[in-house]
Amino acid sequence: MERVYLETKLDASDDGTIEGLAWKYAEADRIGDMIQKGAFTNASLPLPMLFGHDQNDPIGTWDTAEDDTEGLRLKGRLLVDEVARAREVRALVRAGAVRGISIGFRTKKATPRARGGRTITELELVEASLCVIPMHPGARVTSAKTAVRALSLAASLQRAAAQLAQRT
Repeated sequence: MERVYLETKLDASDDGTIEGLAWKYAEADRIGDMIQKGAFTNASLPLPMLFGHDQNDPIGTWDTAEDDTEGLRLKGRLLVDEVARAREVRALVRAGAVRGISIGFRTKKATPRARGGRTITELELVEASLCVIPMHPGARVTSAKTAVRALSLAASLQRAAAQLAQRT
């Protein structure tokens, strides 16, 4: 008798954890600005998580900022247990209606680019917002983990394992 083993590791919670690429280095944003790697080094955490850059609509905090080769990655938490609007935004993210991240910053050092826009080498990051259409086309939510998705995946894997077991 042959056996098939499927090992899975699920890191899932329903606590509002969310991750995303907030700025992609390889391409300019919609107005031609580019930010160079290293410009985010002085980011002060936790960083406010807003919806649509509305300072009157805080929905969580960004607690981790990683400046990797691709760009600025943020990880944080929607305050779903404390803020009703955060629960609404989480539902929009889950449905795919909100997929963007857009950063709010103050430019400290920049030089003009030949084709418009600026190359920004130093800035003060003041907030990062979940939004429908971000200024940078490469900025996006990459993970919004939920227990419901994890349980659905686990059920699918169990069904697949059962079907494989019946064939042997």
